[in-house]
Amino acid sequence: MGHGGGCLLQGALHPEPPWPALPLQASALTQLLCLRSPQKVIEATNFFSEHGCKGPSLLPGGHFLFSASPVDASQVHCSGKTTLLDAMSGRLRRTGTFLGEVFMNGRLLHRDQFQDCFSYVQQSDTLLSNLTVRETLRYAALLAVRRCSPGFLQKKVDAVMVELSLSHVADRLIGNYNLGGISNGERRRVSIAAQLLQDPKVMLFDEPTTGLDCMTANQIVVLLAELARRNRIVIITIHQPRSELFQLFDKIAILSYGELVFCGTPVEMLDFFNGCNYPCPEHSNPFDFYMDLTSVDTQSKEREMETYKRVQMIESAYKESAIYHKTLENIERAKHLKTLSTVPFKTKDSPGALSKLGVLLRRVTRNLLRNKLAVIMRLVQNLIMGLFVVFYLLRVQNDVLKGAVQDRVGLLYQFVGATPYTGMLNAVNLFPVLRAVSDQESQDGLYQKWQMLLAYVLHVLPFSVIATMMFSSVCYWTLGLYPEVARFGYFSAALLAPHLIGEFLSLVLLGMVQNPNVVNSMVALLSVAGIFVGSGLIRNTEEMSLPFKILSYFTFQKYCSEILIVNEFYGQNFICGSSNGSVTTNPMCAFTQGIQFIERTCPGATSRFTTNFLILYAFIPVLVILGIVVFKVRDHLISR
Repeated sequence: MGHGGGCLLQGALHPEPPWPALPLQASALTQLLCLRSPQKVIEATNFFSEHGCKGPSLLPGGHFLFSASPVDASQVHCSGKTTLLDAMSGRLRRTGTFLGEVFMNGRLLHRDQFQDCFSYVQQSDTLLSNLTVRETLRYAALLAVRRCSPGFLQKKVDAVMVELSLSHVADRLIGNYNLGGISNGERRRVSIAAQLLQDPKVMLFDEPTTGLDCMTANQIVVLLAELARRNRIVIITIHQPRSELFQLFDKIAILSYGELVFCGTPVEMLDFFNGCNYPCPEHSNPFDFYMDLTSVDTQSKEREMETYKRVQMIESAYKESAIYHKTLENIERAKHLKTLSTVPFKTKDSPGALSKLGVLLRRVTRNLLRNKLAVIMRLVQNLIMGLFVVFYLLRVQNDVLKGAVQDRVGLLYQFVGATPYTGMLNAVNLFPVLRAVSDQESQDGLYQKWQMLLAYVLHVLPFSVIATMMFSSVCYWTLGLYPEVARFGYFSAALLAPHLIGEFLSLVLLGMVQNPNVVNSMVALLSVAGIFVGSGLIRNTEEMSLPFKILSYFTFQKYCSEILIVNEFYGQNFICGSSNGSVTTNPMCAFTQGIQFIERTCPGATSRFTTNFLILYAFIPVLVILGIVVFKVRDHLISR
């Protein structure tokens, strides 16, 4: 295919649409589209957008005429079709430029209403791999429909599966590259089925055949044609459709670098290009032939100028053709329609925020529990680290000359430093998939991104408690730390907090940074910096310069370290060799009582024990609230 690309609008076969179309005009930097059916009218005027390509997509004064049928768009990079679909679905980036008005059935639509009118199936299928097809659709229905009986919901899901030929794989896992599961074509149909559960009247598909073999791609296009015959408008973009699909298309519009080159029925297309002295050769695919014809070849300057002039000539011929003038007449006639139906919004009777949160929590938990490797790693990561420490030290001593103080300091340093990092590993491994799903589903209007974040946070809590208790039970008693049950409880609680803080901090950063590897590095650096500045285990905080001393109060490592130091050293009595020597006989005997080490390392920590716990655990809700704010901002900044 050439560089220009194009847009095809496909649907049920009508030699002439039985209704007129309203105008969709573009000025400056994109193309506009108008759809019209007996019940539905879409009109956009003076539409301006800049988005996504090197240089603008331009369609000055373009008018499209489409009927209520499936729409197929073939194009290459920067011809403007994805920008068009993004604009219609309300998914243009907020940082871009969007001017103009869109009407549906003669009524002005605000930008935040676009997603309520149009369902959008993007190229990639963002599905949870450890759910079955039935579960995936059932959760989608629960997020979209309020107060319906389980029987009604199941009938709705079953009906959609029958409509899209998914019943035979209803109880199979979605799967992924490593897990197996359903085929790519079936995954694509699941994505379509999830949209159908919202009862949309206008459906947009951005290259639904991407990544599919020829036969499966053909089946998907035929399926979309069937959907369009059931009182829906279907607009699709597609690369290199097969020639036998040509007659399925009700209207075909070709874009080249955003310029409208042709818009009409398949028969009109053949006649138009014949009239331009570009007849389609026998046995050739009309799509391939006309797409090459309206593309600009950039392999050389001479070839680029030659092909660009050809495209301009075809564009001028179209604007002087009877097809174009007939389109304008239909537009003018449609402007004066007196009877217009209501706007066909998607299903708006969605559950409340708490109900959606419950559905998301159940879905996230079920998806994780089926990922056995992820469950095992979440539970044993800290334990594996702890076992390494146990095998290395075996048991701490009470003899200062045998490392009683030094070993305990090393243990606490390891525990404070490692637990947030294991929490980060969990978030970086598990949350990006959920983030991608929430980006898609929030744009569909099912829920807001922060609700997925909160569902993940809630599902984390019991697993983190269990993992920390397993780790603490093995390490605390095996290593021979202070032999008191209450002290063991304080130890476990003190290490649960940094584990959660590490994971929640990663969630906040994943809301701002798309690449999980970058988040991994950021959390590691922050953890190292925090333990250097705040723990007091490397350098006494009282001896640090004032800026670092102030900074230490903003690190959770300061409060966690003080808790663990007091918990382990308070009440400890050490010996210094067999003769229990003094400082005068051996300088290493400076600490014979734990309280001496406490006052030397973190003065006053004993009296701040409860306060330190409160401050340490205050980091958790602060990070959750910060995460909610970040994901609310993400709602406005992320388009896809």
